[in-house]
Amino acid sequence: MAIDPTARIHPLAAVEDGAEIGPGATVGPFAVIGGKVTLGANVEIRSHAIVTGRTSIGDGTVVFSFAVLGEIPQDLKFAGEDTELRIGARCRIREHVTMNTGTAGGGGLTSVGDDGLFMAGSHVAHDCLVGNNIIMANNSALAGHCVVEDEVIIGGLSGIHQFVRLGRGAIIGAVSMVTHDVIPFGLVQAPRGRLDGLNLVGLKRRGVPREDITALRAAYQMLAQGEGAFQERARRLGDETDSDYVRQIVEFVTGASDRSYLKPE
Repeated sequence: MAIDPTARIHPLAAVEDGAEIGPGATVGPFAVIGGKVTLGANVEIRSHAIVTGRTSIGDGTVVFSFAVLGEIPQDLKFAGEDTELRIGARCRIREHVTMNTGTAGGGGLTSVGDDGLFMAGSHVAHDCLVGNNIIMANNSALAGHCVVEDEVIIGGLSGIHQFVRLGRGAIIGAVSMVTHDVIPFGLVQAPRGRLDGLNLVGLKRRGVPREDITALRAAYQMLAQGEGAFQERARRLGDETDSDYVRQIVEFVTGASDRSYLKPE
């Protein structure tokens, strides 16, 4: 066990031998920290939270009561292999959130980036690769092998089907079931997860220039209603645009869909 002398461990917490707890970290009463867990500097584990498995949590992340991080995958193919959950810095992981480790068949890693907000009851399944500045609202869920790029918002009670990719800056409305990839900056809503435009509010909040928003509007219309096959429209759009934001959509549509381009080192 390697516990920094500045860490504060409540006497009623259970910390297994082998755990590494960084400077300024706190572990509350009745929390459980497994023997393969690594907590960064100033991580806060509140009462009754469980962090187990081969799990690492980045500096400044707060884990609220009754969250369970690093348990084995909810996958019948899992055979006890030594896989990992990696959580970034400054995340807020609220009550009853669950995040599972990976599977051997999915690469062995579930990864969550920095500065995410995971509201009560949300779930990140095995082998998901989740980016930075993500918001998952209450009781939303990612099935296994999903890829979520940076700055995505997933509304409450929404479910993302396994292997689906959510492009950067996309927003998923509440109570939506998403079974197909969502383009960067896309807006998806309705019970069957229909693409219904662009996340214009998010683009404006991030200060995206007006000319880029105009280019994105035109790109969306071309992809939705232009002539030729969808992939052909996307490639033609890439040849014609000067907007980096539009190019992100083109690269998402025409690029690899096997997650390899986003897999952490």
